[in-house]
Amino acid sequence: MTDTLPDRLSINPKSPFYDEALLLRGIGVRFKGTEKTNVEEYCISEGWIRVSAGKAVDRKGNPLTMLLKGPVEVWIKDDQADEA
Repeated sequence: MTDTLPDRLSINPKSPFYDEALLLRGIGVRFKGTEKTNVEEYCISEGWIRVSAGKAVDRKGNPLTMLLKGPVEVWIKDDQADEA
């Protein structure tokens, strides 16, 4: 497995930026210095994350999301467990 993280990653299987193997390893996302656990998609180079907006869903059952802009940091969580 590769340890390089993609610039953009999504948890939606229909997205072209979906990577199941990488998501199974666990990805940590820090946005503006705070670790986020509800991130649906991120882009490091453009500096944004997409988070779910509560429990609201659209008519197809997909969660409604909000785009937040700011500095984004990501890491692989299983690597952090090996270091500890």
